[in-house]
Amino acid sequence: MTLNKLHCTSILVSVLIVMSCGQNKNDSKHYNYFLNQGEIFHTSFHIKYAYHRSLEKEILEELDKFDRSLNPFKENAIISKVNNNQPVETDSFFVTVFNKSMEVSRKSKGKFDITVSPLINAWGFGFKNMDSITPEIIDSLKQFVGYEKISIGENGEIVKADPRVQINTSAIAKGYSCDVVANVLKRHGIKNYMVEIGGEIAAKGVNDKGECWHIGIDKPVDDQTGMVHELQTILSICDKCMASSGNYRNFYVKNGKKYAHTIDPQTGYPSEQNILGATVIADDCMTADAYATTFMALGLEKSEELAKHIPGLYYYFIYKKPDETLAVVCSEGFEQFFN
Repeated sequence: MTLNKLHCTSILVSVLIVMSCGQNKNDSKHYNYFLNQGEIFHTSFHIKYAYHRSLEKEILEELDKFDRSLNPFKENAIISKVNNNQPVETDSFFVTVFNKSMEVSRKSKGKFDITVSPLINAWGFGFKNMDSITPEIIDSLKQFVGYEKISIGENGEIVKADPRVQINTSAIAKGYSCDVVANVLKRHGIKNYMVEIGGEIAAKGVNDKGECWHIGIDKPVDDQTGMVHELQTILSICDKCMASSGNYRNFYVKNGKKYAHTIDPQTGYPSEQNILGATVIADDCMTADAYATTFMALGLEKSEELAKHIPGLYYYFIYKKPDETLAVVCSEGFEQFFN
């Protein structure tokens, strides 16, 4: 279902959190709203919740455990040992992300694939290796790219069809880290919180004004610096999670042609689909994060069809029409999130 364009005019790329600190007068226990913020996983985080004390220590300890499991830049992390074919005992963080990744890969018929890591590395950060990429290099790397080439055995061991298979969970792990923090808060009985890590959101209950959490959305701009922000609209999120993926700030231009930052694991090349920005709302942030990336590689028609089969999932796509103009389409029910 396509909503009236008047109500779907914002373009989703990055997220700005609209929030304030204070005391919730509607809370019978008069909890304070605490705000913990900083940097982790090379990105920023903002975590706000109603409680009688700060849980910053507990939150950071859990994020550190997560980091030691799924940070591919940490030498002793579980994911690094998996990539280096070292003996390793997986943990619940790794297994949860791995299993969800395999699920999304199957449902998307391989458009989401955590084994795309060799291709990402070949293109280089910011496409720095663009001029040296050849069809021969891509073909050679594709021999050991494919989600069906790695699995977890009955005894928890990693099984690879080729030892050169490597995984990169960046398209799903950031969202899951929001769920991980949310679980810490839930264990303490917290009913009102908002977790934002690198633009992905897990929200429950209300803010300190007794309202759904207000999530500000940026207007789209061709800005590779990430410094240009102009608020387009505000969503209201209660008891849901949200993730966005977009190519407005992550692209490479060569000979007048723009290449998206999303690498298609099946072609080995940057995606050339018509979706330029995708925001997904779901019951958990890991799911939202994975499908936001998946839709960028699938294109509009296939994404709309796939989304029909994912219960509780809502999408908002900005896409390019054949005449190069931009348009927006939302899933049925997305209008409930407009502020």
